[in-house]
Amino acid sequence: MDVLLNVFVGLHIIGIAALLGGFLTQMKAMSAGTARFVPAMLHGALTMLVTGVLLVGFREMDGTGVNNIKIGVKLAVLFVILALVYVKRDEERVEKALFGAVGGLTLVNIFIAVLWH
Repeated sequence: MDVLLNVFVGLHIIGIAALLGGFLTQMKAMSAGTARFVPAMLHGALTMLVTGVLLVGFREMDGTGVNNIKIGVKLAVLFVILALVYVKRDEERVEKALFGAVGGLTLVNIFIAVLWH
């Protein structure tokens, strides 16, 4: 079970890397007002959602349990990110504030995962 958990933690980290990496690659375009949500951002958010749900399920099956409030907050933040990226994914330009909000929420989700025990 430990190997399975570690594989899905790795996949979860790859998902956050894709989401944050997609944001960071568009930073220069954001300052020019031409930023857009790249496919890596959508795929990263979806990967985070699927692997996160599976990780919670594995923890519950293992008897370890999770902090349900923390998971609920992280899930709510991820749903907002996913909704924004999904709805605006085909637009050639995304407003700076909206694009920045997705980047900020991504960082919030990372810090919740790391700092909330």
